[in-house]
Amino acid sequence: MDLEKRASADSGPVQPRPPVAPAGTADAGAIRASDADRDRIADILREALAEGRLDPEEHAERIDAVYRAKTVGALEPIVRDLPSARTRPEPTAYDSGPDAPAGPVDNLVAVFSSSTRKGRWRVGARTNAFALFGNVEIDLTEAMFGQRLTVINATSIFGNVEVRVPENISLRGGGTGILGNFEVVTLEGADPQAPVVVINGYSVFGNVEAKPKRGKRVADLHDRLRGHLGH
Repeated sequence: MDLEKRASADSGPVQPRPPVAPAGTADAGAIRASDADRDRIADILREALAEGRLDPEEHAERIDAVYRAKTVGALEPIVRDLPSARTRPEPTAYDSGPDAPAGPVDNLVAVFSSSTRKGRWRVGARTNAFALFGNVEIDLTEAMFGQRLTVINATSIFGNVEVRVPENISLRGGGTGILGNFEVVTLEGADPQAPVVVINGYSVFGNVEAKPKRGKRVADLHDRLRGHLGH
C-alpha cells in the first residue's frame, strides 16, 4: 500500500477528466438547416441591403450562400457582421397563420440567365424566385394546385421576376421596391375554395410583377383534364 501511495504522490496532482457528452448529443452548428432558418437569414440580409450596409453585389453573393448552406453552422457566419433582423412585425407578409404552407421548397434562380416554369406542372406550397441580372418567369395559368395556399418569395436585383396566374384565383402580396418596381395586382376569387397565391419579396433596381392572365381560368384546365381522362 505504501508503494502505491508513493507512486501516486510522485505522479503529481490528479488531473480532472473532461466531461463526456451524453450519447446522441450533436453540435448545434452541425444541425441541418431548415427552410425557416434560411428565410430568417435572408430577412437579415434584406434589412442590411435596405439600410445600405450591403451593396447589391454583396447581397447577391450572400443570398446565394444562404440557399446553398446545408447546416445552421454554415448560415450564421453569413450574417455575423450584421445586426439581427428587426423584431417588429411585417404587415405586408401574408405567409403566416394556420394555413402557412409546409413541405419542400422549389428554387428558381436566374443569374445572368433566365429561368422559366410554365405549362402543366404541379405547384409546390413554397417557391423562392431569385433574379440577378436575369429573368424568372412563373406561369401558373395551367398549373395543378395541390394545396390551397401557395407562397412565392420573389427577389429581383437588376433583374425581373414575373408571375402570371389564372383570373379566378385569389392573388395577394406585399413587398418593397428599392429604386425598382414591386407590383401585385390583387384578386379575390369568387369561390371561397379557390387557390390563394401570395407574392412576398423585394426588388432592387429591378422588377417584380404579379398579375392575372386574361382568359385563363383554373376551371377551364380542370374541364379539359376531365375530358382527356374520359370522366
